[in-house]
Amino acid sequence: MHYPGKFTDSILPDQLSRISLSFLVDDLVIRRGGVAPNICFAMGLLGVRPILIGAVGADWADYESWLERHGVDVSHVKICHDVQTARFVCTTDDDMNQIATFYAGAMARAREIELGPVAATAAGGLEFVMISADDPDAMVRHAEECRFRGIKFAADPSQQLARMDGAASIALVTGAELLFSNDYELGMLKAKTGWDDADILDHVGYRVTTLGAAGIEIVASPARGGERIHVLALPETGKVDPTGVGDGFRGGFLAGRARGLSLERSAQLGALLATLVLETVGTQEYQLDWKTALPRLRSAYGDDVAGEILTALGVAAG
Repeated sequence: MHYPGKFTDSILPDQLSRISLSFLVDDLVIRRGGVAPNICFAMGLLGVRPILIGAVGADWADYESWLERHGVDVSHVKICHDVQTARFVCTTDDDMNQIATFYAGAMARAREIELGPVAATAAGGLEFVMISADDPDAMVRHAEECRFRGIKFAADPSQQLARMDGAASIALVTGAELLFSNDYELGMLKAKTGWDDADILDHVGYRVTTLGAAGIEIVASPARGGERIHVLALPETGKVDPTGVGDGFRGGFLAGRARGLSLERSAQLGALLATLVLETVGTQEYQLDWKTALPRLRSAYGDDVAGEILTALGVAAG
């Protein structure tokens, strides 16, 4: 929502102990979001059919239909009919100050989800599990179950690092094939765990760190050869809305890996999706049109790279 004024004009400093405010807004926009759906949406656009795992509320039907139409398997989502799906409500004033509320709702039930039944009924089992920002207890539980069942997984603590202590962070990350974060979150993870760079790579297979406009850094653990890869960001035509950019990158990266691309090529594909999100308002409002996307891949990374990516995705280069 947008408030056409300044919050500060309505706040009385000497009355903060009994604050009671109401703002008349002039705009209301409702958009689909959520880390897991954003990642799955990106994968679906690339022709990879991911399985969405999470807890949703009684308001799920429209969102379910949307994701199904965009290539996402939603058959294993836990539906809680007595609550609403998690949501973020934010009001922004003319000075770009924000007052926001996050309602967890059904998200708190994600800790009740077992991966075993999904693995048993999914065609081919579970090849890889991405554990992104969710109920913190659920995140830790999913990591523990992946280790128990021998399922490869990625840890992506993201904004939930602020709510997790060192022990929980270690329980989430340990044994992950991939550790996703941005550079700030990487610093927070180090502070929470007391680990340094070497310690992190002793506990994960690869560290994948997004650096904003500076691109992506991928570092392999000593057990994986210790290689260090830097991938440039794909130039954007304009910075419209950064919300969901990291999710787009992860979706593109995971789709690339699912199609057999190398770490570097997967990161380049992820960079394309991230840029498309950045250029669009909304986390699932962008479109992937290869007539315009292919020249951008070629310009950023070269003809051979673009051709390799398209071949892996089964996209005609015409």
